[in-house]
Amino acid sequence: MFGLIGCGTMGSALLQGITGKKLVDKDKVIVFDLDTKKTRNLEENLGVKVAANPLSLCSQAKKIFFAVKPQDMQKLLLQIKTVLRPSHLLISLAAGLPINFFQERLGQPVKIIRIMPNTPCLVGEGMCVMCKSADVSDAEIHEITTLMRALGQVVALEEKHFSAVTGLSGSGPAYVFLVIEALADGGVEMGLNRDVAQLLAAQTVLGAAKMVLKTGEHPAVLKNKVTSPGGTTSAGLLALEEGALKASFIKAVKDAAQRERALSNPD
Repeated sequence: MFGLIGCGTMGSALLQGITGKKLVDKDKVIVFDLDTKKTRNLEENLGVKVAANPLSLCSQAKKIFFAVKPQDMQKLLLQIKTVLRPSHLLISLAAGLPINFFQERLGQPVKIIRIMPNTPCLVGEGMCVMCKSADVSDAEIHEITTLMRALGQVVALEEKHFSAVTGLSGSGPAYVFLVIEALADGGVEMGLNRDVAQLLAAQTVLGAAKMVLKTGEHPAVLKNKVTSPGGTTSAGLLALEEGALKASFIKAVKDAAQRERALSNPD
């Protein structure tokens, strides 16, 4: 039996992905959220079971996804720690909470997988990065990886890299939204309708990203293939270089990663 505590945007997307692709039978899923309207909707639309409280959920499910806000996690862990057993597998989607946060508050050996998703998971094109506690088996990692692929791509990394992950793929969609907005603004400045400009910008970003993933070529190689000497693309790239665009993106990833590191280690 799989459990989900926290049925907000990310939790609901996960549930819809794994049940929609029939990776888990809906009869083997139980959910809980303080907002009963959310759980009632999931019960009616997806056919999953609803627990009366977190303790009831943890007594029925052995593999539990936690999709609650980071600031609410400690209260939840203290509430359920008495019913958790070494056989439980906890999967956290909460940003900024390392594995030792769970181990210290539970005070007992419980298997933990930490996942850093990003918002494109909501449309099935997310990037999820995973790490695990030492006692999680390869079979368990494989099972959870398969489930998370319902939301996009999945990669496993050591937890020491999670600050960098947060700065890049965690915060990255916001940087890309800014790029799309800026490109569309440029199109409007040159006389395009706003809706058309936004479509052109968004599809161009989507297509360029797919080229990187499908060809496996370095972005610089792909860039050079569309840049003719003295041509239009060359002029545009020069303007971006003058604005220090590349350096700004590098700094954005670095600053976001450092902020995550500070928030995760307040002492």
